[in-house]
Amino acid sequence: MIGEVVKRVAEDLDRRIVEQELGDPFLGHHNYRPYPLNPKYLTPIQRVESGRRLAFVDGGSQELIGAPNFSVQLNRTYFNMFARAKMTQPKSLPNKIEFISVTHADFGKGGIYYHTSVFPANEKCAQFVPDSSDLSFNSSDRRIMVGNARADIRRVASITRRFAEWQCAKQILENELDPQDILVMDGTLWTGFPNESKYARAVYTTANEKGVLCTGLSKTSRLLTTTGLSLSGAVRRLAMDNEVGPTWYYYPIADSLSTDHQATIFLLKLSDQSQRIFRYEIHSGQFRSLSPEDLNEIFSELSINASDLSFPGYPYGLIDADDNARVRFEELETYRVMLFSEISKLGSAAKFIRHMQSTDAHDVLNGLREAS
Repeated sequence: MIGEVVKRVAEDLDRRIVEQELGDPFLGHHNYRPYPLNPKYLTPIQRVESGRRLAFVDGGSQELIGAPNFSVQLNRTYFNMFARAKMTQPKSLPNKIEFISVTHADFGKGGIYYHTSVFPANEKCAQFVPDSSDLSFNSSDRRIMVGNARADIRRVASITRRFAEWQCAKQILENELDPQDILVMDGTLWTGFPNESKYARAVYTTANEKGVLCTGLSKTSRLLTTTGLSLSGAVRRLAMDNEVGPTWYYYPIADSLSTDHQATIFLLKLSDQSQRIFRYEIHSGQFRSLSPEDLNEIFSELSINASDLSFPGYPYGLIDADDNARVRFEELETYRVMLFSEISKLGSAAKFIRHMQSTDAHDVLNGLREAS
């Protein structure tokens, strides 16, 4: 019975995903100037000698304890640097930063507001964390809501980590990188959260002053074409039809016209050992001054960095950054024990447990499964 249903599902899906018409990039609204899908924009990457260095930045966070009215999170940012394919050591900055953030709910001005305080692990970490005055948000702000629902406190708590990534990027630009080097942030350059543009502007200003290129690379892309296909799949098909692959290539997708997203967007294929295509963005203010030779140098460095056999086609710098920035579940228990110990010393354990039991049933069920 189920086999017949699955067969019908496959047939229906095959019938609906039609690739005859690739369409053009579709970015949802008028704040983008897209490039039409045309083989003339598919540009092979020629590997060249270059003195440009790459710096990769990523962040991670996990909740230590939480309830509907508070969330305590362990946050981490990390960066690395590469000259060609060789990792180099920072000149002065610690490359791994940790801090704890405490987000709590407060009723005021006719609504629920979230406020976050940050606690750096040590003095060296203090310059990498965002200012608590930038971490107060109205839970009904459309920029942090999901659909029509009030923003969840865990989602708001994660904003702190994103701001810390921008702050980390600024420190790297000021202290580690030289003109012509390339900063690669994990993700896009879009600044959708309240107050985030303040941190992005500081990064862009510093990058321009230092002559360092500010960019971002995303693990995934959900962009579509005007005919409903995935944009990455459509560009791959365009490359296959025009015999551009399997070598490396890049394709410009769109120029953003929004102050919240100051970027020119590309799709990149960085290895002939992989068919994966990734979204890459260059700060639009800097892109306008780049020559075709500059672009080739940038993408050549990325393709060289994307040669590791663990994930061909994806920059190893981001693999390493993701691994070192990630906060693993097994790390949390030590912090939780320490935190609960201090809460107990204050005589406040019962108060916190009352609130935490509002949301911990899922964790209890997971514990029962593991014990059975």
